Amino acid sequence: MLITLAFRHLLVRKLRSLFLLLGFSLGVGVMIVLLSVGQAMLEQSRDISLIGGGEVTVLPQGIDVEAMRTGGVSGMFFGIDRARLLTRQILGGGRHQDIIRVVSPAVGGKLLYLRTGTRLVPVRAGGEVPSRARAVGSGLEVLSGHWDDSPEDSSYISPTRQELYDELDRFHLPSRADSSWGEWHYFNVVTSSSEWWYITYLIGGDVLGKNWGGQLMVTHRGPDGKYDRFVAPASPGRIAFDTAHADVTLGESFVRQRNGAYRLHGRAPGNAGHLLFDLTLTPAANRYFPAVELRDNGLMSGYVVPGLVAAATGRICVGSRCHSFEHAPAYHDHNWGIWRDVTWEWGAARGDSLSLLYGGVHGSSARSPFFLSVLDSLGVKQVLRFNRIDYQGKQETSGGVRANAPARFSLLATRESDTLRLDVHVVDALGTQMSVGGFRRVFLQMRGRFSLNGRLLGQTLADSGTGFFETYVLP
Repeated sequence: MLITLAFRHLLVRKLRSLFLLLGFSLGVGVMIVLLSVGQAMLEQSRDISLIGGGEVTVLPQGIDVEAMRTGGVSGMFFGIDRARLLTRQILGGGRHQDIIRVVSPAVGGKLLYLRTGTRLVPVRAGGEVPSRARAVGSGLEVLSGHWDDSPEDSSYISPTRQELYDELDRFHLPSRADSSWGEWHYFNVVTSSSEWWYITYLIGGDVLGKNWGGQLMVTHRGPDGKYDRFVAPASPGRIAFDTAHADVTLGESFVRQRNGAYRLHGRAPGNAGHLLFDLTLTPAANRYFPAVELRDNGLMSGYVVPGLVAAATGRICVGSRCHSFEHAPAYHDHNWGIWRDVTWEWGAARGDSLSLLYGGVHGSSARSPFFLSVLDSLGVKQVLRFNRIDYQGKQETSGGVRANAPARFSLLATRESDTLRLDVHVVDALGTQMSVGGFRRVFLQMRGRFSLNGRLLGQTLADSGTGFFETYVLP
């Protein structure tokens, strides 16, 4: 009876019946899709290619999760750049501690080859930090023995100051012999509003062979605006450096890093007399920028900033005149690479509440992207991109080499909804002639006052202060 009534209703009310059937079909279709998506998500969460645990899995921007699971090209050899910084500071630091309880770094599904005698066996390998993996619910079920953090695990997650600055500031060896290889510790110290020092411990040449050496180079800008230079060369037999530590020795001069404090000692003759200094430079916590290395078309450039904001205490003597100071504003970075026909744009400054760093490298056949990084007491706040620096006006350089330096410059950096404008007024510029082969440039080291304005992470930003800036101009 019910079946008969149903069919008669379909015949009498054709449009209404069709509409009801369409709605029912759509409902069933949506339910099937939702169930399929849920099943796919469940399968992916159990897939060995998607390791992790916890509530959120962080992957590189643009990665195709399905291609990664199935071994597609976009999933091959993927990695997350500066993963240590993400673990320690960006995600695992104090900035997001109210919403992020724990960060568990992990790597899995990597192809390795195990050699046993004459056999070479491909294996799939992975790694996690045991305590962090357990905290996010992805710890291994240990049937025998124990699975605890090793010293290497602990130093990856939360290094001591000694471990952190040795990791950031270690020395390197080139992959091949090259006479234009160079590596150096660079420091600057501001002892008054009109007096500052540039200090460089440099190693250069074919360090894999015999034709290489090093030198301590110091430039002093006196309160009267005059520049003095001091240089002390060192032969290979009097040089010591370490690819696992920040320490370096150049003859009688050296740098020693102990528990995050750098001792700088140096002796060098110069046009103003003999220089002797002994300083302790201490970087501020979290105010560092991780190592970045560019390799492209023969250009190789590495850069790290262990002390974007630092304080220096010590004594500097030139001849019989000595000056002692405490907690002077200071800066430290470390560079390495092949520097044939290479120029750069660079700046580092500190304001009332923020510090900033920008840079980019030009080679004869390649150019790195320009970046502007903004840091506060919790570390890196944001990294933005820009395409050019607008130099304006002219002024004469100091230091004996005459060239036109800019009177001011500006740049506009963006990242998604963030936009910042940096304006710099140059108050002093030191020119140094650079002539190697057909390369002719004047290297400018500038001191200036800056203002920074815009929007960052949804908030209006304004800050100002002083800093050092570098560029190259034609003679």
